[in-house]
Amino acid sequence: MDPVDLARWQFAITTVYHFLFVPITIGLSLIVAAMHTAWVRTKRPEWLRLAKFFGKLFTINFALGLVTGIVQEFQFGMNWSDYSRFVGDIFGAPLALEALLAFFVESTFLGLWIFGWGRIPERLHAATMWVVHIGTLLSAYFILAANSFMQNPVGFRYNPESGRAEMSDFGAILLNKVQLVAFPHVITSAYMVGGAVVMGVGVWLWRRSAAPGAPDAEDVPLYRRATRIGAVVTLVASLGVIASGDIQGKIMTEVQPMKMAAAEALYENETGAAFSVFTIGSLDGQHEVFAIKVPKVLAFMATGDPNGLVEGINPIKARNAEMVAAIERTYGSDVARISADADYTPNIPLAYWTFRLMMGVGFASMALSAFLLWVTRGRSRPPVSRWWVWAAIAAPLLPLVGNSFGWIFTETGRQPWLVNGLMTTAFGVSPSVSATEVLISMSVFTLLYAVLAVVEVRLFLRYVAHGAEPFHEPEQVAETADAPLQFSY
Repeated sequence: MDPVDLARWQFAITTVYHFLFVPITIGLSLIVAAMHTAWVRTKRPEWLRLAKFFGKLFTINFALGLVTGIVQEFQFGMNWSDYSRFVGDIFGAPLALEALLAFFVESTFLGLWIFGWGRIPERLHAATMWVVHIGTLLSAYFILAANSFMQNPVGFRYNPESGRAEMSDFGAILLNKVQLVAFPHVITSAYMVGGAVVMGVGVWLWRRSAAPGAPDAEDVPLYRRATRIGAVVTLVASLGVIASGDIQGKIMTEVQPMKMAAAEALYENETGAAFSVFTIGSLDGQHEVFAIKVPKVLAFMATGDPNGLVEGINPIKARNAEMVAAIERTYGSDVARISADADYTPNIPLAYWTFRLMMGVGFASMALSAFLLWVTRGRSRPPVSRWWVWAAIAAPLLPLVGNSFGWIFTETGRQPWLVNGLMTTAFGVSPSVSATEVLISMSVFTLLYAVLAVVEVRLFLRYVAHGAEPFHEPEQVAETADAPLQFSY
């Protein structure tokens, strides 16, 4: 197999797997911080019990996210050394800030939150989780700044002597137009996932505690509250996802018209283009047999005007020679190994279906949260039905899978560019790494991740099954110089 394809597969596996933990971390940190603050303000026992319970689940997820995230950094030197050499001065800066600033803020203040029960003043203790949440937002911002440069390279100049791209304006990188729309979209989707996790766990425990003879029958109101909190967060966040996604689609059309054309398999320019909800035909979308279309929706998504003009794949491909000539004039002929005769079209079936699956499961999650809010209104006990088990399973999985489809569309829709319009993916791979070496490392990482997945799921389900601990008023611990810290759980 080609080392380029294997390197792409390895990075895709590690990235998609790691990103399963990221939105849960961001979303749960906000919800736990809010629950802890509610306890400090009201002194109502249920808030403390919920904060500690979901704090355990957050800690498990944070630890696994940390382990899986470290592997990604290694790959830039292992499989993508030419990419690191060419744009490392730019790409490395936000990654360094994420590691040296955001991550250490998260980990330091999470430690204070875990070990601070009874040792830190209550208001200050609650504030530590808010700082953890701010750290997760900073971490996401810096990572997205690096990714947005790959989607829309700005703030750099090319040095022909070194053959490298060098940073010229760090502010432009941090305030990249793609970054400014991608950040709220990713964060609101993370809130949606965090709310859905709380909603799913709450539904399952609510149903269990309401069963005849359940030992935790007195906790029915507690888990109903958790279910409704999660549903409200999921529903409100989904509205933010829709609004930010609408803006992002227009910016994407401006800087990456090929990606939007591939998302609809639109081959020719079309005024007032329709959006196809479902299509049967050839995989590349050129021969349509049957389709369900909504008139003018794609035009509005791409341009903001229902009668706007959306460029098709073929007209964009016709400008290849012009684009290649401009790149060669600016950066030289060997920068991206480009050719006027090459096809710079992404994988059409992958772009088409991941775009729809991203939105489809997102709307399904939104509908489920609205339904659970309606069902739980004024009801102390759930109806006796196995449907609740499936609702508990689907609640966290739907937005989590939607996030993954969104990232697959974002990254594969940029192909074959590693840095859009500047460097092709084939140019960025490590020239000295063989296909066998990549295959071995990919197999090892995949096996390791499979083991970690089992550990994560078993730990998560074990602590969910335990439920919320009984209420105990935090007592201030009299510290001495030699007194060891004790884990709060």
